[in-house]
Amino acid sequence: MAGYWVKTPQWLKRIAPKNLVWEIPTGNEPSVYITFDDGPHPTATPFVLEQLEKYKAAATFFCVGDNVRKYPAVYEQVLQCGHITANHTFNHLNGWKTDDAVYLKNIEQAKEYISSSLFRPPYGKISLSQVRKLRKNDTAWKIIMWDILSMDFDKSVTPQQCLDNVLTHITPGSIVVFHDSDKAWERMSYALPHVLEYCQKQGWKMKAIINGQ
Repeated sequence: MAGYWVKTPQWLKRIAPKNLVWEIPTGNEPSVYITFDDGPHPTATPFVLEQLEKYKAAATFFCVGDNVRKYPAVYEQVLQCGHITANHTFNHLNGWKTDDAVYLKNIEQAKEYISSSLFRPPYGKISLSQVRKLRKNDTAWKIIMWDILSMDFDKSVTPQQCLDNVLTHITPGSIVVFHDSDKAWERMSYALPHVLEYCQKQGWKMKAIINGQ
């Protein structure tokens, strides 16, 4: 778990590049925002969709372009279920280790498969210069980060710990990250139904992120 925080600290939000979205203020209707990275996946994504339907929840899927290319029918299923899809690069690139031109080209490549102006950098790693270039792009990208990281991708985390990571910190306005992927499957498939049930019992709306927020 080195290098990641379950709950994003306030000091990190303050020193990070401006215009990154870490959480979404809620008004009279308490809401949370469940998100999924790295899909679509032929097993994990349909499971997620089934659970979201069960709890009448909407979500945002930050998709890897190459996975959309591989599993177009699964991607189409996400859209048909009324959820929002967003860009997570074509090859899951680490912005800190990638030249700006290559990074932006990879995002544009993913855009050929994913029609969205929402973007989340893989690993949460993006440079200030990359942020500036994306903000100046004709697409006017909106960069979505997160408030809570479930850590479902970390195999040293137990399924119960994954669940506790979310339930200990989630509040209205939180943006929560899960992954619809092989690596995360054991932890995500356990934690997600419990998180959705908890939010429903709290009376919180589970919403997708839209560009106007």
